[in-house]
Formats: sequence, C-alpha cells, structure tokens
Amino acid sequence: MRTLKLVAVSAGLSSPSSTRLLADRLVQATRYRLAEQEYAVDVEVVELRDLALDIAKNLVTGFPSEKLGAAIDAVTGADGVIAVTPVFTASYSGLFKSFFDLIDPAALTGVPVLIGATGGTARHSLVLDHALRPLFAYLRALVAPTAVYAASEDWGSGGDEYTEGLPSRINRAGQEFAGLVAARPARAADEDEIIPFERQLADLRLD
Repeated sequence: MRTLKLVAVSAGLSSPSSTRLLADRLVQATRYRLAEQEYAVDVEVVELRDLALDIAKNLVTGFPSEKLGAAIDAVTGADGVIAVTPVFTASYSGLFKSFFDLIDPAALTGVPVLIGATGGTARHSLVLDHALRPLFAYLRALVAPTAVYAASEDWGSGGDEYTEGLPSRINRAGQEFAGLVAARPARAADEDEIIPFERQLADLRLD
C-alpha cells in the first residue's frame, strides 16, 4: 500500500484558532476520501506562529534554523499541501507570505495544493482568488478547484437552499484534492530529490 504524505500549513496566530480548525477539517475530509481509495496517509501540521522568529531571522540572514528547515523540507517533500491563512487587510497574513517566500520557486511544481482562508466576514472571501491562487500559481503548484473560505458565521451553519454550508464545501474540496493527490505519480528516484536544508547547511559548514 502506498503511503501519501499530507502537510497542512496553518498561519493562525491564536491558540486555538479558526484557521487551525479549518486546516484540521480539510485534512480530515481529504484523509477520508483517500482512505476510501485504500491509501495510507501520513499527516504533518506546520504551525507558522511557532516559527515566526525563525522565519524573520531567515529573511535577514538567509539561513534557516533547524526547526524551520525541517518545516520547509516537510512542505516541499509532501504529496499534497493544505495551506490556510487568516485574512489581514484583505489578503493573506504577512507570516503566511513570508514562509512561502522561503520556498524554492521550483520546489512545489506540480504538487497538489488545497487553499483555505478564515476571516470575520464573508466579504473577504475573494482573497482566495485574488491572492492565494496567484501565489501558488507562481510556485507552479496544482491548486485544487474548490477553495474554502470560512467566515465567523459559517461555523455551525448548514447553509440554506441557495448557499452551501461550510461542511459541504469542506467535503467537496477534500474530495477534489484527494483525487489530485492520488493521481500524482510517485516521487522520482533519489537522484532527482530536493536536498533537504539540513544537509545543505551541513555541506556549507564543511566548506
């Protein structure tokens, strides 16, 4: 049985946060659909608030800490990435953008990505299309068709005859994303692998 690795990146700042909750719900929906196809799934969650200082130092020095390097390796080595951010000033958070600024532009080429965002009002839902999709298009990732935005009033709402509720949108996004992850070919041979940051740093120290 092939084991698929999913990495969820949550940029929520509080604990607990609705951003992390949405990321967890998207992971659950995806995992359920992959289990239906008899895939084993390994999940790792990257909480960016725990890496905030490491990200800032990396932007200044150009070198990641061991913890940040491991998080970057997890994302670039995943079979699928779930990326969720809170909305600040009508866009993704600075912490979210700063983390993905550290990702090599070619490292996510062809990798399925499911995007999500949270905010206080539904008026910010366009952030998915005018900010998040362009970001991952630049990184050449394969973005799932359905993205999920969760406003404060969406939690606990089942929707109505005109609008899908949050659970329905999560389930649809998970189904589409699972299909993309399952359809992606297994990773290339070792000679084509991306060298982890920890190994790169070790080589630099030796030099």
